[in-house]
Formats: sequence, C-alpha cells, structure tokens
Amino acid sequence: MTQTLLQEKTLTNFIDGKWAEAGETTPVNNPATGETVVHVPLSTAKDVDQAVDVAKKAQKEWARVPAPQRADVLYRVGQLMIERKERLSQLLTMENGKVLEEARGEVQEGIDMAFYMAGEGRRLFGHTTPAELDNKFAMSVRAPVGVVGIITPWNFPIAIATWKSFPAIVAGNAVIWKPATETPIMAYELAKIFEEAGLPSGVVNVVFGSGSTVGDAMVHHKDIRVISFTGSNDTGRSIAAKCGEQLKKVSLEMGGKNAVIVMDDADLDLAADGIIWSAYGTSGQRCTAASRVIVHQAVKAQLEEKLLTKMQDLNIGNGLDETNKVGPIINKAGLDKIKKYIDIGKDEGAELLAGGYELTDGDYKGGFYFAPTLFTNVTSEMRIAQEEIFGPVISLISVESFEEAIEVNNGVSYGLSSSIFTADVNRVFRAQRDLDTGIVYVNAGTTGAEIHLPFGGTKGTGNGHRDSGVQALDVFTEWKAVYVDYSGKLQRAQIDVE
Repeated sequence: MTQTLLQEKTLTNFIDGKWAEAGETTPVNNPATGETVVHVPLSTAKDVDQAVDVAKKAQKEWARVPAPQRADVLYRVGQLMIERKERLSQLLTMENGKVLEEARGEVQEGIDMAFYMAGEGRRLFGHTTPAELDNKFAMSVRAPVGVVGIITPWNFPIAIATWKSFPAIVAGNAVIWKPATETPIMAYELAKIFEEAGLPSGVVNVVFGSGSTVGDAMVHHKDIRVISFTGSNDTGRSIAAKCGEQLKKVSLEMGGKNAVIVMDDADLDLAADGIIWSAYGTSGQRCTAASRVIVHQAVKAQLEEKLLTKMQDLNIGNGLDETNKVGPIINKAGLDKIKKYIDIGKDEGAELLAGGYELTDGDYKGGFYFAPTLFTNVTSEMRIAQEEIFGPVISLISVESFEEAIEVNNGVSYGLSSSIFTADVNRVFRAQRDLDTGIVYVNAGTTGAEIHLPFGGTKGTGNGHRDSGVQALDVFTEWKAVYVDYSGKLQRAQIDVE
C-alpha cells in the first residue's frame, strides 16, 4: 500500500517552489510494523539560510497582494485537501500510527482551518477610534511580521501545521517549516498542495531535519522574526530563552496533564465513554489527552468497574485496520518512557488495575504497542499524577468534594485542558470559572477542540499565545497605530487638548 500511495523513496526539501535534495537522510518507519516508509533529509543550517533568503524576497511581494486574494489560495488549498482526504489520511496513519478514523478527523481539521483562515482574508480587522484632537483620524491595523518559522510535532503532523501556517500566510508572511522527522510525509504532501493551489514560490518553504540542527538554525536566524513551536516543555523553554535574547516573538504550546472530574451526580456511562476516548484515543499521544481522572469517592468503585468493562472492548493494532481503535506508540523511545512511568507508579504505591505492559507477539511484532493502562488509588502528589507520560495511562484520584476536585485539577504545572461531568448547573459555572486551564469541557472529555476557538493553555503549557481561532493572527501580525491629521497645522497630542 505504501508504494501505491507514495511513489517517492526519499523526500526532498521544498525551497523557492523547487524540490531540492539535502544530502544525508534518515529512515521514517511505520510505528505499527517497524517497516521503512520513506527516507527524509537531514538538512543543515545552510539549507535554512537558503530558505530564509528566498522567503524574504517572496514575502515582500506577498504582503502587497490584497488579503482577499491571499485567501483565495487557501480556499484552493482546502478544496485540494478535500479531494485528497482519504489518501492523506492513509499516509498519515502509515507514518504516525493513529487509527484511520482519527487520521481522517485530523485531515478534516486542516480542511476546516483552510476555509476558516481564508475567511479572515476579508476580515483581518483593525480598529478605528476617536482621536482626542479636532480634524484628526486614528486607527490601528494589522501588519505582517515578515518571515516566520514553524516547528511542528509528530502527533498531529498536518492539523497543527495548518493552525500555524494558514494564519501566517493569509496575514502576508512567508513561512519556513520544520516538520518532525518522524512524520515528514504530511509536510511533503501539503507543500505539493500549496504548489498546485498557486501559492507563489518562496512563500512556504519546507526544510526537513533535526531540531538540534534545523530547528536551532531557525531559532537563531536573525531574519526569522517569529518562532511558533509545539513540543516538549524543556525544548520550549530553551527556544523561549534564545528568542528572548534576540527580542524575537515566540509562541509555545507544550503539553498538559489533563484531568476529567467525575462528580457524584454524573452520568457515569457518559463519563466512562468520555474518559476512554480522551485517554486512549491516539494511544494517549495528545497534548489534550486525559491522564488523570478525579472522581468523587461516592462513585469511584462504580466508575472503575465501567472503565474496566469498556477497556476490554478496545481493539489494539495497525491503524489501517478499521476494526482497531487504539494504534501504536510512535517509536521505541516513546514506549520506553511509558514503561518507565509504569514502574514509577508501582514504586509510588499506586494500584495497577489493568494494562501496564508492552504488546510484542503475533500481529504486534515489529511495532510499538502498549496496552491501555489504569492505575487507581493514586494521590495527587505522585509523579504519575504530575508529569506528562504521553501514553495510554490513566491515574484515578479519589476526592471528597467539588472544591477538592478543583484544587487537585489545578495542582499541576500544566494548564491545557480540563473536563467535568456533573448534572449540577451551579457546579458547571463554578468549574468554568475556577479550572485553571485554557480549555474547559462540560460533560465531555478533554479532547475535541474546534478550529474557530483559541487553542492553548496556562502555566507550563505555553507562554500566553494561542493556536487556531482568530487569536492565532496575533502571533503572525504586528499592530500598527496610524494617525491622520487633516487640520493643516501642527497639533500636539495631550498638550493642545483644551
């Protein structure tokens, strides 16, 4: 199937509208089978320099194109993505491992983002405001920043890229894109779509390679004025420090330790469904995945029973088999990290109710599979309740009240997503107010963000910026204040006001 869907054996960089080889390569392996799907370039800082040089020239012309015309390109991108949705989805599953229905959902997210941000081409609103002096007009407008760098992760290789690149493009910027080396095919395919949609050469450039080489070169390049990064907290902090030294704008999204709160009046069947999907969908490899369940002690035993029953119905295997609901872990390093935290949880005294082991025999041979896992009798101070595991692992924490549930939810270093199941409208509104996360769900799990709302979080999750939604435009634009004095005389603000 790989040969049918993807003819190329080695991918190439996309710079100045041309496909350029970059020398050394590394294999990209299907996490479901271990088989090599394609080879990807390991580019150098010189490749980044070349991409930035052409992007600078292209951006000056692109910024002068009226924004509605820039948006027309995104409309064509969205239409091409619709036409190729099934092919893109199957390629995504092969390089990433997520089950096919999730891959289709991710591609749809990119389609939605194309049409949403294309609509912003006729908005990109500024503000008019009264001036304080007579015969004077005051307004603010958005202006493109210039050349922006986006660094995207492997777990959502096309959705997150569209969150970042589409607003940058419609706002009049040029883009240098470093995708994750584990999942380069979506970047390659999206670059071909940009080309076919008529995006001018140099407006989007894809440079494959490692974070330590390509990513670092982007962060330090003086002509890249924005870095938008999604990935680990440690890497994000390092990028922020380096960008700070250069007074370079940086947008960070760095994960979460998300919790589902289940109160004593909750619909437990609905809560269990939401937990299973949030925790084990994408094999727990989402920044919004539910890794904690904070449950009222009065319904703890009932919820445990329902979760254990529903876990038995989860088919695990290759995501291209549509009977499977849980796919593989991305690679051995990810698998080893999960296994490490299973040992940590046991050592801390948590009780392992289900899972906790790697799957290696039969159809699992060659891939990276881990059984959906449930710990109970976890305390909020345990490492498995505090640190991001990025795998299909739930920690069940018992509480005695709504107030304690809120306190436990907020007692971690991240603040991305939270959820509460309750029938009490008063609790709903108090939870919306008091949960310290950028996203709050009521009677739903911790996943399911829609592209027209801002995506991001508080505390260790990020640095205050947001992906998607109209708020994403703030990352890729500068506000410019404009004053037009038509009085024919010198007027001095604050001084000549009578």
